[in-house]
Amino acid sequence: MAFNIVLHEPLIPANTGNVARTCAATGTRLHLIEPLGFSTDDKYLKRAGLDYWHAVDITYYSSFDDFAAKHPDGRFFFIETNGDTYHSDAQYRDGDFFVFGKETTGIPQEILMQYPGQVIRIPMGDATRSLNLSNTAAVILYEALRQVGYPGMK
Repeated sequence: MAFNIVLHEPLIPANTGNVARTCAATGTRLHLIEPLGFSTDDKYLKRAGLDYWHAVDITYYSSFDDFAAKHPDGRFFFIETNGDTYHSDAQYRDGDFFVFGKETTGIPQEILMQYPGQVIRIPMGDATRSLNLSNTAAVILYEALRQVGYPGMK
């Protein structure tokens, strides 16, 4: 198995490209929930992912409901600035899904309400509203990988 990064309606191609590169480096699956705010042929998306696209297992979904229906036994963690738990206090296991929302609005409340207790956050000061999406994905993913011993990595 592997961890899973889920981008719900991402808007910025370079963020998605950077996340894809992190997925390639870690053997993490990437799940993209439409609508996307860009074409997957976008030059900025390709440039951010560089030559790693062939190494990324990517699946596309028409909606969050489509995604959830295809992973009925999935354990989802939703990353939001107002999460209940610090990312480093959650206990991760192989196969977990880390769900990130649209850069401008995050994950819709109607989705979050369906998963009480599964919203996590990265602690930060008051100087910014949030961290960049691709940076946040890397922080969460590497904490999860640390907890399970960095399988398959050197």
